[in-house]
Amino acid sequence: MNQLSHVAIKAWAEADRPREKLLEQGRRALTDAELLAILIGSGSREESAVELCRRILHDRNNDLNQLSRLSVSELCRYKGIGEAKAVSIVAALELGRRRRERRKERREILNNSARVYDYMESVYNDLPYEEFWVLFLAGGCKLITRALIGKGGSDFTPVDIKQVMRLALEYQATSIILTHNHPSGTLKASTMDVQLTTKLTEAAKLFDISINDHVIFTNSGYYSFRDSGLL
Repeated sequence: MNQLSHVAIKAWAEADRPREKLLEQGRRALTDAELLAILIGSGSREESAVELCRRILHDRNNDLNQLSRLSVSELCRYKGIGEAKAVSIVAALELGRRRRERRKERREILNNSARVYDYMESVYNDLPYEEFWVLFLAGGCKLITRALIGKGGSDFTPVDIKQVMRLALEYQATSIILTHNHPSGTLKASTMDVQLTTKLTEAAKLFDISINDHVIFTNSGYYSFRDSGLL
């Protein structure tokens, strides 16, 4: 019989215990690997939790944004990471993403594409499939609310034009900003994107509502119909 199948944090040398380090020196004193090690609690017989987390981060160029794109199943491919540990990592990174998103909700004046990107970037970041969100605005481009209209595969999102107009009237919006993402990373509008924008613009005119922009998101930037002269 093997003794322990993993190395618990409490069994490490005192200098290698991230929990104790956090309590004694504060959270900012810990490396990313040490913070992740607190989440997973233990590694394997071959390496401690900190060593395991260093290896995982190294595979992602020590970039937490790249780490956040890993699924539970992808994390579980690492020896020492089971489903429970993987779920803990994914949940912690999602909380960080939501924290950034909540902070951005204070920025309510969306009068240019840069502000739209700043406001919605955390929503689209790392999505492996398309989503289509509409921002409903009052006078002065002040945000009323946003709504998820559709989600689809890697290159298509179904959008119900009637639903967009119904919500615009319900919220008494004076203008609308359309947004969706390209998981492929393509920073240009497709023929279908242009056709959909045209249909929504024509429908909105019937209710004296303007389409201010259509912004396409990728993990590396954005494309604005307004800035490109298409609106």
